[in-house]
Amino acid sequence: MFFDLLQLIGGLICSLGYFPQLAQIIKTKSVKDLNFRTFLMIFIGIFFMEIYAINLYANGSGFMFLVTNTMSLILSGMMAGLIFKYKGEWYFV
Repeated sequence: MFFDLLQLIGGLICSLGYFPQLAQIIKTKSVKDLNFRTFLMIFIGIFFMEIYAINLYANGSGFMFLVTNTMSLILSGMMAGLIFKYKGEWYFV
């Protein structure tokens, strides 16, 4: 239970870290200095961890990891989506 609490606290802190940047993007509609590839790679990495979290939960553990990882997946996807939206094209170069 103690380690579940640590996971929840750590995962919430990591997930909440996206909010200031998301708020600034929504307010200014500017993503000039953000790199799409970075957030795409973060999203893909979290997606693979999400599969692992689902497996853990299906086997009777890892609920806190699933909750916080799902939050991170959604928020990193929002970041990548907003960067794509405001830059208007894929930036792979």
